[in-house]
Amino acid sequence: MAIHLILGGARSGKSAYAEQLAKQFAALQCASVCYIATAQVQDVEMQQRIAHHQASRPAGWQTYEVQTDLAGALLQQPQEGVVIIDCLTLWLMSCFSQYPTINQAAIDEFMAALSVFKGELYMVSNEVSMGVVPMGAISRDYVDALGRMHQHIAAMADRVTLMVAGIPMKVKG
Repeated sequence: MAIHLILGGARSGKSAYAEQLAKQFAALQCASVCYIATAQVQDVEMQQRIAHHQASRPAGWQTYEVQTDLAGALLQQPQEGVVIIDCLTLWLMSCFSQYPTINQAAIDEFMAALSVFKGELYMVSNEVSMGVVPMGAISRDYVDALGRMHQHIAAMADRVTLMVAGIPMKVKG
């Protein structure tokens, strides 16, 4: 089994690509698919985005909505199935909800869970560190934390893909 990190900008096709890979793997291996969703409804636009994602998923997929305990949700999944986590960017934002305190324990627990998970795992996350350095302290701290997390996950991952305009670009694996 394998860990696959899928990075890209907003609306780059990350989620659709992860879903396509999960469908293919599940069909070949007769495996179940679990979708761990991390988005929280903050406004009407986010509610519409979430509804769009929900409508695109096959009816037979299990969906879990997670705010902070991503490690627990991942470790509850069967190792022979397929798991999609969408998305790490929004999940990490929940770890910043009490800023300047950051829920480092949740981040550490998730990284530990990744190291023991043996199933097929597709993780979606935004690559936000390719632009200018953010002006505010919270934005800089968030971009730094996300970048460090991406680096750790990429080191563990069997595959890393960067999505650009709906085109998957192989970075690793």
